[in-house]
Order: sequence, then structure tokens, then C-alpha cells
Amino acid sequence: MHHGHSHAHSHDAIAWSTFRTNPLLRAVFVLVVVAAVATIIALVLLWPSEAGRQAAIEKGEQFGLGSDRYAATVTEINEGRCSYSTAERPQQCRFVAFEVDEGPFAGEPFDFQEVNLEFDSINPNVSIGTSVIAGYESSTDTWFYADLDRRSPLIWLAILFAIVVIALGRLRGFAALVGMASTLLVLVAFIAPSVLDGNDPLLVCVVAAVAIAFVSLYMTHGVNPTTTVALAGTIMSLGLTLALAALFFSIAGFTGLASEEALLLPFIATDLDLTNLLLGGAILGTLGALDDVTVTQVATVAELHHRSPKLSAAELTVSGIRVGRDHIASTVNTLLLAYAGASTPLLLLFAVSDQGLDKIANAELIAVEIVRTLCGSIGLVAAVPITTVLAALVTQPNRASHHDEDSSEAVDASGAADADPDANRQATDEPITSDEQTETEPVDPATPASWDDFAPNEETKW
Repeated sequence: MHHGHSHAHSHDAIAWSTFRTNPLLRAVFVLVVVAAVATIIALVLLWPSEAGRQAAIEKGEQFGLGSDRYAATVTEINEGRCSYSTAERPQQCRFVAFEVDEGPFAGEPFDFQEVNLEFDSINPNVSIGTSVIAGYESSTDTWFYADLDRRSPLIWLAILFAIVVIALGRLRGFAALVGMASTLLVLVAFIAPSVLDGNDPLLVCVVAAVAIAFVSLYMTHGVNPTTTVALAGTIMSLGLTLALAALFFSIAGFTGLASEEALLLPFIATDLDLTNLLLGGAILGTLGALDDVTVTQVATVAELHHRSPKLSAAELTVSGIRVGRDHIASTVNTLLLAYAGASTPLLLLFAVSDQGLDKIANAELIAVEIVRTLCGSIGLVAAVPITTVLAALVTQPNRASHHDEDSSEAVDASGAADADPDANRQATDEPITSDEQTETEPVDPATPASWDDFAPNEETKW
């Protein structure tokens, strides 16, 4: 999944023409090719068959997960005495009739199970003509209300989203939509069926994450050296996140049985490793924000190199990290809000439990999200120096190839000295007087990189 941080369109300072003269670019290319080959082989070996999924479906039917679903339209609503109502204890129920719109029962009228208004006055809260999803349990030959039919508004929202993305992003926006569709395909067609086949969930999720990174980055940003460097930074940062998450998942002793869904899964997929499933989910959750950081950093370094080709790798790194720390400031909360936003009802339940914050954080359901968030955020922060240094070294100009150019420029500068005293002063690096200085002096790009680059600015305190 991609987050909404904008990427600067940089010049392709990392050109394929430098491939033969830049050993580091060749090393990055080899790393990416090896990762691509390994991912393809893993996809082939782990690609799911229908055997595991069908076995899980059969077991799921035993727990009421295999009922059929059909689109239907409500035709009649009545309220009256329940079928089990007695004179001593009268009960009021809602009776809803509907007509099936699809499948083998299309056009036939049926009734939902009666709903006791004393215990459930909301479900189903429908009116005549409402489109609903009707569930049918073949073993008992009964129909039940499953949900409202929300497919139409979802389709219209998806169309609106595609129009907005293509209108603003044009060809690049279309490519981003294709990358998003490929991500959805991997999530639905590969991850779940492969895990149900008995494959290790962590391995499946890691392979899926790398495959998604390849497709989404190259589809969105094009097949070029700049994207290749960003992809290398993404893979390296993802590996660091995986190592950290695996370590702290082990130390914390997570069982993976904190949710109701997790309690049911072992009965459906007996060989499922729930801890690795949680860990794999953490890797996938990190990827969405991670590729945003790496692409931005490479684009920043490429733009800096284009504007100032003579900047050294150290100078490019310093400037890139200074930009990256501002990006991290707006990204570090991304994972926390993503995980917390999906758990808002759970947060309300903990709020009324009258427990201390330490007790709430200790609960596995919450502790898992904390470890996911912090490990993922460490990976995001680490992605800035990792990718920036890699991009700076790759974009570093070949000093030997620029030696003659530098010499000729020095001669031109000295020849122009007599005609222009200011040019002579600039060529000889004569200091500018205080009266000639601007109010805001540029940061010296020659300042060596240090951890202070991540500290707040002395003037802005940020």
C-alpha cells in the first residue's frame, strides 16, 4: 500500500551511460538482479495450489464460514410476535422478506430469520427496496441477513479515485494505478493461498514484499538507475526492519493468539505459524512508507548532483540527510496512525477498562502493534542515511574524467579576471565582505556528515 508524500521530479543524474565506469552502480545493479532472480524463483516455488485453500474451505464450513452469499432486494418488512413468543413472555420480532437477484435462486422470494427486537433492534435495519447480501446455509436450508450491499458505492469511489490520480499524475498516475493493482493481486492471489498451502508465512510475506517493491517502484518511477538505487535502499532497509522485528517478537514472546480470528485460524490451517504471520504482516506494513522515503532520498540527491555536479559524496550525503530528516518528521507517525486507526474501537474498550497504561501496553494485542510500529519506524529512519549514502556514492562524479574540465574552467576564470574583478575574487576564493553578504547565508556543503544533522535546527528549534 503507497502513502501520500510527494516526490520531487529529479533529473536522471544517475545515467546508464556511467554503468561501465561506475563500479558501485554495477554492484547495486548486481544486488538488484540477484534479488529479482531470487524473488522469481521463490514465487515459483511458493506459488499456491488449490489444495490448501480447498482443505481450509472444507474445514471452515464446519465453523460456519462456508455459507453462500447472494445479492438480494428487500421486498417486505413486518413486525409482530415471534414464533417462540408465549402469553407469559411475549416477544416482538422483525420479519424481512427479500428476492434473490443472482445465482441459482435468482427471482425467488425468501424470508430472513426473525430478529428479536428486544435483543437486537438494529439488525437488519433496512427498508423496502434496499439492496442487501443474503446468506444461505445449505446444511440447515436457512437464509440469514449478512450485510448491506455496498458494492456500487465502492465501485464509484474506485472510479473517482482513478480519475483523480490519472488527471493529476497522467501517465505516471496510470502507472501508479497499475502498480497498486499488482500489489492487490499479490496480496489476494499469492499471500493467503500460499500460507494456506502450509508455507512459512514470514517467508511468503517477505517474498511478496520484495515483489511488490519491484513492480510498484519500476511501474511508478520507470526502469532507470535512479529507481534501481531506491529499490536497493528499500531492500536493505526492509532487511534491517525484518531483523529488528524478528528479534523483538522473539524477546516479547508473542503467541499470535490475541485476536478472535487468530483463535479460529489454527483449526482451519493446522500447520499455521501465527507468530510468523504477525511478523510477516509487520514487514508488509512497513513497505508502504519505506519505498516513499527511499525514492524521495534518491530523487533529492540526484537533483542536488544535477544542480551542483562538483559536490562530493560527503557533501551530497550531508545535504540529502538534512532534507531527509524533515521527511522523516512527517513520516514517523505514519505506521502508528495506520495501526491505531484500524484499532479505534479496541482503544475505546481499553479506555473503559480502568487499567494502567503499562498494563494496556503489556497486552499482546497492543504490544504487537507497538513492536510493529517502533521496528517499522526504526527502519524508516535508517532508510534515510542508508539510501542517501548509497545514492551519493553512485552519483559521485568521476574526478578523473572531470580533471581536464576543471582545469579549463580555472583558465577561463583567470582569463576573465581582468575584465571582471568580481569574477577574479570568486575564482580565487577571496572572501566577500560583510556588506556584500546576504541576510541568509547558505549552509557550507563541505561540512562533514554527523549525527548532529538529525538534531533540531538552532534557529527554528526543529
